[in-house]
Amino acid sequence: MKKTETSLPGVLLLEPRVFGDDRGYFLESYNERVFAELGIRERFVQDNHSYSSRNVLRGLHYQIQQPQGKLIRAITGEILDVVVDLRQSSPTLGKWEAYRLSGENKRMLWVPVGFAHGFRVVSENTHVTYKTTDLYAPEHERTVAWNDPDLAIDWQLEGAPTISAKDQHGEKFLECRKFL
Repeated sequence: MKKTETSLPGVLLLEPRVFGDDRGYFLESYNERVFAELGIRERFVQDNHSYSSRNVLRGLHYQIQQPQGKLIRAITGEILDVVVDLRQSSPTLGKWEAYRLSGENKRMLWVPVGFAHGFRVVSENTHVTYKTTDLYAPEHERTVAWNDPDLAIDWQLEGAPTISAKDQHGEKFLECRKFL
């Protein structure tokens, strides 16, 4: 597993070893020992799978209590995956980065607790899976406005995105609850 540090401390771009031949390929998407060697020692308690079509935008989500670290992977298709630092003590508070994850590049993104997360579907459709370090708790879920002008995230949009009602009512970054 190749680990690439990002400009957001704690966020890691991961590239698994892929073994391919004329039958297809094999990769190990998670191995507790290997991830511990990479510095990811969190225990995963839930696996999620989403399917979305082109230009669907999901996020920016986080849980203020029962916070979740997330290991994200696009199995098919391609997404622009965005993380925003919400850690008050971080020198990168309010900074964001975007990463392209796809079934083709097989990259994964480790997003530790303390970040809001979202993605936009770039391809015709996509299947995204992600492991979380705590259970989903809708009563603690928060949403930062995907289009907050203070964040100025470049979603590389192709027309108006398709957004859920919940995500249309996200809080402004300056007003949202942050992590200590």
